[in-house]
Amino acid sequence: MKKIFVFFSIIFIIAVVLSLLVTFSQKVSLGEKVAVIEVTGMIVDASNTIDELKDYAKDASVKAIILRINSPGGAVAPAQEIYNEILKVKEKKKVIVSMGAVAASGGYYIAAPADRIVANPGTLTGSIGVIMELPNVSGLMEKIGIQTQVIKSGRHKDLASVFKSLTPQEREILQAVLDDVHDQFIEAVSQARDMKFDDIKELADGRIFTGKKALELGLIDELGNMEDAIMIAGKLSGITGEPHVVTRKEKFSIFDLLKGQFPEKLFGSAFSGIQLKYLLKF
Repeated sequence: MKKIFVFFSIIFIIAVVLSLLVTFSQKVSLGEKVAVIEVTGMIVDASNTIDELKDYAKDASVKAIILRINSPGGAVAPAQEIYNEILKVKEKKKVIVSMGAVAASGGYYIAAPADRIVANPGTLTGSIGVIMELPNVSGLMEKIGIQTQVIKSGRHKDLASVFKSLTPQEREILQAVLDDVHDQFIEAVSQARDMKFDDIKELADGRIFTGKKALELGLIDELGNMEDAIMIAGKLSGITGEPHVVTRKEKFSIFDLLKGQFPEKLFGSAFSGIQLKYLLKF
């Protein structure tokens, strides 16, 4: 019994020491670094990305930040929040975007304010537009004999309900909302890329472009892969030689179970994707 206790005590001590070493290596400045923040999948929440941007902005050893984007877009507000945070970070450090397979719509929106945008020739980007998808199950409900009774305080309170078709006036209201957000998208890209509003508007019909075509149109700055983006970040920030790259990997631990985060980590993305179908999105 005593031997078992000693064995597990040693394992525990080793785990604590390793954890402290990892934390120490992340906190201590070990030369000039380039930090990589990954934005992957649908953009449904900005908090993690913004936290990383703020942390690296405060870290004196991090000289530049790379956003590695592999995203087809997402909800409007989170993309706008990330965009605005990048503008703040740029006052302190260089921000470079490296586009992966796809950085379209909201993925391009958050890329636009970077100091330099790097994409592969075959990257799919652009898709400057806004969409709202509204299911309509009224026909099905009528077939199976189910009716909904709505009690509301305003004429348009059940606007975009899945249980009825849009009236012409409701469609006009929603179209006005989409047009407004679309103009916000165009204006954001225009300002970030220092291009004329009308020039961006010509490209802003939702179409996608390859990285090669986006370069011709001025939507990105150069062609290259992630390694090229790292070297560009080092050069722009004055790092001599090859930069030391740091990144934060989200890990699941037993403590997440105790904090009740297990279901969210396993299923959060799936549920967010379902909810996103009912949102205005890039």
